[in-house]
Amino acid sequence: MAHRRQSARAAGLTERALYNGARSRRGPVRKEIPWRDPSRPAMAEIDRFRPDEDRRALEALYRRIFGNDAADASRLRWDWQYRRNPGNPDGHPVIYVAREGPTVVGQYGTMPVRLSVAGREIEASWGMDLMVAPERQRQGIGEALFRVWDRHTGASLGLSPSEPSRQLAQKLRWPGQGPVPCLIKPLTRRAVKQPNWPESLNNLVSAVTLPIVKIVARTRPLQAQVELARRFQPEATAFWDRIAPRFDLAVRRDAPYLNWKFIEAPHVRYSVAILKRDERLEGYAVYRHLQEPRSRVTILVDFLVDPEDEAGLDTLLRWVDREARAADSDKIRAYVLHSGFRRQLRKSGYFSVRSPIDFVVKVNGVEVPPGFYEHHERWHVTLGDSDVDR
Repeated sequence: MAHRRQSARAAGLTERALYNGARSRRGPVRKEIPWRDPSRPAMAEIDRFRPDEDRRALEALYRRIFGNDAADASRLRWDWQYRRNPGNPDGHPVIYVAREGPTVVGQYGTMPVRLSVAGREIEASWGMDLMVAPERQRQGIGEALFRVWDRHTGASLGLSPSEPSRQLAQKLRWPGQGPVPCLIKPLTRRAVKQPNWPESLNNLVSAVTLPIVKIVARTRPLQAQVELARRFQPEATAFWDRIAPRFDLAVRRDAPYLNWKFIEAPHVRYSVAILKRDERLEGYAVYRHLQEPRSRVTILVDFLVDPEDEAGLDTLLRWVDREARAADSDKIRAYVLHSGFRRQLRKSGYFSVRSPIDFVVKVNGVEVPPGFYEHHERWHVTLGDSDVDR
């Protein structure tokens, strides 16, 4: 699309104020915002979030679009999600704001992270909260916000994007798109019940599948030491540094990130199990329990082991099995992109089902090898990435 760009310096903004961390070995990522589409008159200008000026305006916009309940829930997690993220490159939230004069008409909130890509680590970000004022929707503001975000990050990431965002990624020909496979392990006969089926059909299917469920759900002994943890210690960072080269694409899972993501979250309570051998951390699993229509489920939100440590992953899975039974869960659910991990889950009694979660990615900061987007067997993406698990 042909468009005219107005430099950040001309708008009175410094390069650092726009984005302090999007770099690559090919040179700096361009930072020309505000952005205007000449085919549309009076297109909103886009720049970075201004903490002292924009917070209340964005809260009011969120309330207009999503309602009071959603706005109250968003306010509960906003400070944690945006301001306290250890991945913020300059210590400030990375939110792009669309303005028409003094009025805020849109925003794109992002979650900065460090991303391991084909053996190199770059700055990246998850696209999360995109919103545009109702009277200004379908006028190109959402696309402009999307494009500005993509130009100012080393890698653009999306997990379970909205339908408009997914279509926009397709329109812009993002090279990496596809589902994150979902796997289910049944623990009781209620695991196969569906909320949209009549009770008689649910009872019939439950009775037919019960023998299989009993075999799959058998209790098995642990093969290593597992303990619950209230925080991730610095050894979690050393563990990540040790095994990161085994993944072609994965968010850096060091101790500051893990504590922020799974220990300090104000709106979701997680349990963390640590795998140890000879008192050295060799992996972890993050999970939680929740009630769904007709059944109770344990979600395996995130985990990390050496992909070659099958015994270690098997031990963590057996621990989660025990925790799920203790919580009276009917099934365990996991979203896992890494093919080796999925294979190990299937050996442990998990079955593949249709996944509602898609993953989109576009790497800007480094050159990727040929076939990188077609071969994602060594990509590690789970439900715990981005902010899908709310």
